[in-house]
Amino acid sequence: MNPDVLSVLKNSFGFDSFRPGQEGLIDAVLSGRDVLGIMPTGAGKSLCFQLPALLLPGTTVVISPLISLMKAQVEALHENGIPAAVLNSTLTQQEYGRTLYGLREGRYKLLYVAPERLEAEGFLACLSQVAVPFVTVDEAHCVSQWGQDFRPSYLRIRDFLASIPARPAVAAFTATATAQVARDIVRLLDLREPEIVRTGYDRENLYFAVETPRDKLAAVKAYVRQRSSRSGIVYCSTRKAVEQVCEELCGAGIRATRYHAGLDEEERRQNQEDFLCDLRPVMVATNAFGMGIDKSNVSYVVHFNMPKDLESYYQEAGRAGRDGERAECMLFFSGRDVAVNQFLVDNSNDELEPDVLEEVRRKSRERLRKMTGYCHTGECLRAYILHYFGEMPLEHCGNCGNCLQETQEEDITTEAQKVLSCVKRAGERFGAVMIVDVLRGAQNERIRTRGLDRLSTYGIMKGDSAARVRSIVDHLLLTGFLRATDDQYPVLRLTPLSGEVLFRGQRVMMRTVVRAAEQPARKAAGEGEERPELYERLRRLRARIAGAQSVPAYIVFTDATLHAMCRILPQNRDDLLEVPGVGGRKLERYGDLFLTEIRQYLQDT
Repeated sequence: MNPDVLSVLKNSFGFDSFRPGQEGLIDAVLSGRDVLGIMPTGAGKSLCFQLPALLLPGTTVVISPLISLMKAQVEALHENGIPAAVLNSTLTQQEYGRTLYGLREGRYKLLYVAPERLEAEGFLACLSQVAVPFVTVDEAHCVSQWGQDFRPSYLRIRDFLASIPARPAVAAFTATATAQVARDIVRLLDLREPEIVRTGYDRENLYFAVETPRDKLAAVKAYVRQRSSRSGIVYCSTRKAVEQVCEELCGAGIRATRYHAGLDEEERRQNQEDFLCDLRPVMVATNAFGMGIDKSNVSYVVHFNMPKDLESYYQEAGRAGRDGERAECMLFFSGRDVAVNQFLVDNSNDELEPDVLEEVRRKSRERLRKMTGYCHTGECLRAYILHYFGEMPLEHCGNCGNCLQETQEEDITTEAQKVLSCVKRAGERFGAVMIVDVLRGAQNERIRTRGLDRLSTYGIMKGDSAARVRSIVDHLLLTGFLRATDDQYPVLRLTPLSGEVLFRGQRVMMRTVVRAAEQPARKAAGEGEERPELYERLRRLRARIAGAQSVPAYIVFTDATLHAMCRILPQNRDDLLEVPGVGGRKLERYGDLFLTEIRQYLQDT
C-alpha cells in the first residue's frame, strides 16, 4: 500500500485501516483504472472516491442525484479540512456563480454535481478549464431501466464523460445491484475493463423482523416509545400515512417530525436539520427522504408499509446502524400494502416509450412479488435478502425475527393438494384472493356470477382462517409448486412440481410458528458501555460543539468514536489519535476539549 494513502487515511479521515473492498478500489483508481463498487449502505463507499481525490491532481467530479447526500458529505469534508463544493438546484444564482468561479480557480478537490447539471453550458465551459482526473457516479443503479430507481438523466452521463478532453478514470458505486443491473452499469456508463468489487450485502449488526399487527398505528407508537432515547426513521408509502403516523407519535409525547414531497422546501429543510441534529430524533417520511442521509446514529428503521421491492427495502433499512452499532429493521406488513404498491407500479414511468414502459412495469411487478415473499416467508429473513442479491448465506443467521422464533416443520401436503386442485378446477384464471375465497366458501357476487361456488373445491377449507389459507398459497408460490403470471393482475398457474404433489405423492412441508420471537435486549445510549457516565458527558460536549457550529452531532464525532474514547481513555493527543475517527484536523479542532472532559471524569471518579 502506498504510504501516502495510509497517511491521508489517518490524517484526513481518522482511520488506521480499510474496510473490506476499499483498498482494492482505491488502488485501482489511483492507477487510472475504471471501477465498479457494489457495497451495502454503511460499507464506506464515499471513502473510495474521497481519498483518491486528495491524491490526484485537479478536481474530482462526483455525480449524485441526492441533494441531502451532497450537503452532508460536503459538510463532513469541510470538518476534515478538505475543500469541496456542490452544484445543485438548492443554490441561488449568486451561490452558483461563486462556486463556478471557485472551480475555475482550482479551489476544490471534490465537486458534487446533480446529473441534470451536466448539460448546463456554463458548467461545461468552466469544467473545460479545469483538470478532471477522476469522475465518480454515485447511485449508479439509476442508469439501468431494470433497477429500482431508474433516472433518464443518468443515460446522459456517458456523453458527459466523452466531452471531457482527457478521459478521466471513472468509478461507479451502488449499494444494490442484481447481476443484470451491474451489467447495465458497465455498458451504459462505458466503463473500460473495470475493476469490479462486491463486498457482499450482509450487515451482521442489523436485526430484521416482519410483523403483521392488527393495529399498525398502535404498533408503531409502542415500538417507538420503547426506544425513546434513540434516533430512528419510520417510512410510510403515502403522504397521508406520514401525516397520520407523525401526528400519533407527537400526540404520545414523542419528538417526531415529518418529510414528504407535499411540504414546502423550507419546512422539509428545517425538519431534516432537526432530525440530523437530534432535536427531533424520530423522522416519519416517505421514500423522498433519506437517500444519501449519512446520519450515523440511526438505531432503528421501521417500515409502516411494505416497500415496492427488496432493493428499496434494503437500501432504506440500511440507514440504520451505519456506525456499526447494533440496529433494528422492522417491517409492519398488511395485505393492503401489496395493492398500494401495485397501483404505484402501474402508474409510474409514463415518460417512457410504450414497449419499454410495459417491460419496466413487468420487472417491477416481479420485484414486488419477491418483496411480498419476504413478508410471508418463514425462513431466515437475512438469507432471503442475500439469496435475492445472488449470495449463498447460511440458512439460519440467529439475528432475525424468523430465526429467533420457535418454529416447527408441519406437513401441509393435504392442504397443498386442496389449493392446487382449486387452482386447476378454476381454470388457472384467478389470483390468490379469489382462490382463497373459493377454498373458504365465501359467499359473494363475484364467486356466484363466475359459477365458482359449483366447484368441488368450493368451501373445502372453510374451517381454516383466511390468513392460514393465504400463508399456504404464499408458501406454494415461494417453493415453486405454484407460480403467478407477470400480468398487471397476477393469476395463479400450476407448475411441473404441482403434478408431483397432486398425482405422485410429493410431500410439502412448511415451517410454522410455535412461539413468537423475543426481540433482542435493547439498550439506551451509553447503557451497557464500560463507562456510561463518561459516554454521556462526551455526548453532551459533542452536542454543545455541534450546536455552536450548526452542524449535526455526528459530523463532529460519531457515536462509535465516542464509545472508543470510553474504552481507550486517551490521556494525551497521541493517545487520542489512536481512536478510530480522530484525524489530524479534528484533533486540532476538538482534541483538547475532549481530553479535558476525559481527565475531569477520571478525576471525579
